[in-house]
Amino acid sequence: MIPSFIITFREALEAALIVGIILSYLVRTKQTEYSNVVYMGVLSGIVASIIGALLFVRLAGGFTGRAEQIFEGTTMLIGALLLTTMILWMMKQRHIALELEQRVRTELTENHRLGLFLLMFVAVLREGIETVIFLGAASFVSSSNSLIGASAGIVAAILLGYAIFVGSMKINLKRFFNMTGILLILFAAGLVAYGVHELQEAKIIPTWVEHLWDINPSVNPDGTYPLLHENGYGGSVLKGLFGYNGNPSLLEVLSYVTYLGLVLTLWGSKKKKASDAR
Repeated sequence: MIPSFIITFREALEAALIVGIILSYLVRTKQTEYSNVVYMGVLSGIVASIIGALLFVRLAGGFTGRAEQIFEGTTMLIGALLLTTMILWMMKQRHIALELEQRVRTELTENHRLGLFLLMFVAVLREGIETVIFLGAASFVSSSNSLIGASAGIVAAILLGYAIFVGSMKINLKRFFNMTGILLILFAAGLVAYGVHELQEAKIIPTWVEHLWDINPSVNPDGTYPLLHENGYGGSVLKGLFGYNGNPSLLEVLSYVTYLGLVLTLWGSKKKKASDAR
């Protein structure tokens, strides 16, 4: 439930901030007659995202056996890639509000209602499709990643976005995106490892050492699971959040560590460049 909440909360908040920036610009420039175009673009993007989600669910349910393993493994790797690019992209967007306002100003100056509509439609659809892929990948890792958590994340993001733009709440967005970015990097590392696991099950990539360690068979004398067993309290939480595996292969561990090393290095490099630029 927690990963689903974090994913939808962050994605929906990004969309809410974009919508809020554009609507507040229209209010400041006394061009609120274009607000209905913004709302139509947002609504159309949401509808298209829902259609995309239904198609994804239908497609995912159509595979069995080896084809299912290949589909799930590929989806996890794509989800990890999208999460990574989204996090690194957001780190560079120091002037996103100014850039958005400039794009809106250009469309309105040329009286391009369609351009403004497409700007909103694509912005919402992009976040929606990314969310569909992320949630799909998360559901393959753990069944505890529920629709309730996803829905709560969307509602919380909309409320927070509204509170920010009516001025009733002040929040350090940079710190917020940094904190959630770290959590999502850890989550993406789990997707990479589980994607590798599924492709190993499908015999697409080699296994080498099947289990680097294995604590899953162990059960306590009272019939309960040890803390770090996949079905234990700690293990199940870690599995849902970060893709923890109680019996990973050597390649799963190597892919997890390698991914974390590369992305955290890029993260640190971009943060340093941003600090030097100020």
